[in-house]
Amino acid sequence: MIKKGLLSFFALLVIFEEWLWDALAILGQWFSRVLHLEKFDAWLISASPNQALLAFLIPLIIITPFNLLAIFLLTHGAIVQGIALEIAVKLVGTLLIARIFRLVKTALLTFAWFAKIYHAVTDVLHWAHQLIQHTQIYQASLKLKATIKIQAAKLLKIFS
Repeated sequence: MIKKGLLSFFALLVIFEEWLWDALAILGQWFSRVLHLEKFDAWLISASPNQALLAFLIPLIIITPFNLLAIFLLTHGAIVQGIALEIAVKLVGTLLIARIFRLVKTALLTFAWFAKIYHAVTDVLHWAHQLIQHTQIYQASLKLKATIKIQAAKLLKIFS
């Protein structure tokens, strides 16, 4: 019973991570189209490894002060404000990082140290997916995700 509960909780974490990354990456693509960033995207795709690394690090540098502010708010009693700020920072940061990563991934993987980290993270994610892929909650989430993707695509077409 405990194992099943932990597995379900683990499945929810993996599903949340996957959905958040995918949804924010799609939202980033939409913003790119709306803001006419095609030339910037093309530049990022063809960026040198060092330029790609800098582009990848810029969102981290920008959001870090906001993370620190959220911690400050939390430690000084502004719990709701601190949590709200941290959620907003995580969403915006993940959106930017997901978007940039998709564009500069090839260049970043030319760094041996980055490739090691990337493969270690993807190995853990593959292991996690293998562990949870047969759970009911994961199967249900795949069906729900497919439905949501179809509806989101329709909405994005309307607003594009």
